[in-house]
Amino acid sequence: MPRARLAAVAGKLAIADKGDLTPNQLKTEVLSGLTVALALVPEAVAFAFVAGVHPLVGLYAAFIIGLVTALIGGRPGMISGATGALAVVMVALVAEHGVEYLFATVVLMGIIQLIVGVMHWGKFIRLVPHPVMLGFVNGLAIVIFLAQMSQFQVPGSAEAAGHGMSGGEWLSGIQLYMMLGLVALTMAIIWGIPKVTNIIPAPLAGIGITAIIVIAFGIDVPRVGDMAEIKGGLPMFHFPQVPMTFETLKIILPYSVILAAIGLIESLLTLNLVGELTGKRGGASQECIAQGTANFIAGFFGTMGGCAMIGQSMINVKSGGRTRVAAITAALFLLAFIVVASPLIEQIPLAALVGVMFMVVIGTFAWNSFKILFRVPLTDAFVIVLVTVVTVWTDLATAVVVGVIVSALAYAWNNARRIHAKTYTTPEGAKVYQVQGPLFFGSTDGFIELFDFAGDPSLVIVDFNDSRVADQSALQAIETVAAKYEQAGKKIQLRHLSRDCHKLLTKAGHLMVDSDDDPDYEIAVDYGVRTGILGGH
Repeated sequence: MPRARLAAVAGKLAIADKGDLTPNQLKTEVLSGLTVALALVPEAVAFAFVAGVHPLVGLYAAFIIGLVTALIGGRPGMISGATGALAVVMVALVAEHGVEYLFATVVLMGIIQLIVGVMHWGKFIRLVPHPVMLGFVNGLAIVIFLAQMSQFQVPGSAEAAGHGMSGGEWLSGIQLYMMLGLVALTMAIIWGIPKVTNIIPAPLAGIGITAIIVIAFGIDVPRVGDMAEIKGGLPMFHFPQVPMTFETLKIILPYSVILAAIGLIESLLTLNLVGELTGKRGGASQECIAQGTANFIAGFFGTMGGCAMIGQSMINVKSGGRTRVAAITAALFLLAFIVVASPLIEQIPLAALVGVMFMVVIGTFAWNSFKILFRVPLTDAFVIVLVTVVTVWTDLATAVVVGVIVSALAYAWNNARRIHAKTYTTPEGAKVYQVQGPLFFGSTDGFIELFDFAGDPSLVIVDFNDSRVADQSALQAIETVAAKYEQAGKKIQLRHLSRDCHKLLTKAGHLMVDSDDDPDYEIAVDYGVRTGILGGH
């Protein structure tokens, strides 16, 4: 989201999070947790169908992942659970090898995420540019919207057809009109309630009022119970029943790596987004450890694993959830729904939950990105659209990686074109090239073309005061230039090397100092260049 928009939202949403909760804050946290738990039920069930596992496998995943990350996660206010981004990867594994291999995969996925957290690799999420972040939130908003389309199908038809969230028979006639009307009613309540009272979170009010109307008047629309029966007991410890062999590792490792990457990327980007909304930063490594711990435990309780959920996180934040209490409460409420309150929860109309998620879509999508597209550089605009499209058509991890690569290549190309030099001749007759712009793999050809090897005098000085030697390609370019002057019977010297450039060139063995004035480092010294170190010509 654009910074100005995030700042405005943060100003509206920020509340004190210091020490003990006041009774009013505690009430807000608990009610926010209840709202999130209600929204988690159809999502967990739907994603379980996508992965090809029993609905309770998804519900237990939402409970375990949600509880563990709520307790030790890197950002209070975030909600984690079973997600569609992971489910679409799991389905192939389950179909080919069975659900027990999925449980083993989730355990290994957790171990990989723990390693990432312990090694502090989560910090590399800062390399994700802002255009990629915009594409991420827009793409996720579209994905959340499309995921709700399955609720407009005749309950059970999609699953019976074997297509998960698509391929079923669509609602029609009065049932469709009633569904659309109740969705609109829920959205209107969520929009209007804050203008009247803040006693309860608006999404909870929308769900509650719509559910009361449907139940009281016996309106025939799909309900949670029509998707699947959610009644169950407490999750039980279950060691994955797979052979402990190298062959098993060969099967589960590729899936574990992909799932770990997708889970961490989605979690860390959601962490940044929630951080912008709540005004809190940091916690990337802690979040990786929390996700890894949660998935490691989940695998031993027979669940499908999960990661952060941007939709439910947005519901929580906008309902006033700012501490770990809301997320913990959401997980506990979800377990209570499964164990003791399933008959009541199964009566909630899906239209109410769809209305909540549609409001999340409206709040998540960066609508002013349409204006931004015409104000930012063309490359950035392209990245925003590209990441959005790839997120919708493939998965989040692929979209982010593609966005980062395109942004990096665009940055490299722009910097490669910046290399140039000013020249002058000293009273002693030496020609000085004042190089400007970074010298790296993308600018080496332009760097070499700066020099007039045939026309230059016997001594050439290359001044790096306004440049930096960045990589091995730059070293090779310097050696190439030195070799060409050497072949022409001329001498080259380097001047004004920064300390990091000096270290890089010294390590490569390029630098020569003819005098004893500065055997180690001095910025004003003119250094000779040894050729043949890297095989230059």
